Amino acid sequence: MSDRILGGICVALAAFYIWGATQIQLSFISDPVGPRTFPIIIAVLVGLSGLAIMLRPDPEPEWPAMGRFLEIAAAVVVLVAYAQVLPELGFVISTAFAAGFLSWRLGAGPIQATIAGILIAVGIYVVFHLILGLSLARGPFGF
Repeated sequence: MSDRILGGICVALAAFYIWGATQIQLSFISDPVGPRTFPIIIAVLVGLSGLAIMLRPDPEPEWPAMGRFLEIAAAVVVLVAYAQVLPELGFVISTAFAAGFLSWRLGAGPIQATIAGILIAVGIYVVFHLILGLSLARGPFGF
């Protein structure tokens, strides 16, 4: 029963995400794909996954312990905070903190998580901003 509820939530979330993607304003200068395409692709994948969970549920699903749900809630809080501070702190600093925290919660030690967060942030910045030329949020230090 719980699998069907989760699948239904995924389908409803996908429908909401598609609706949200259709609300994105298009500018007169836009690439052929447009800004709506990627969110719609993600929503379709989530919706199909939700349907698969609904149609073929586990007979005896094993849910994680309450501690794991708290870990998931903490990750959600970090990602929401990341989205809020991104314009003020910029991409590199915000991403370093978020990726470092998530790496730590996934099992890395504090020092390794800090290094991972910094390397992830700088690596993504190099690929997307310096190589591909995409604009990322600029922080107080200009990056």
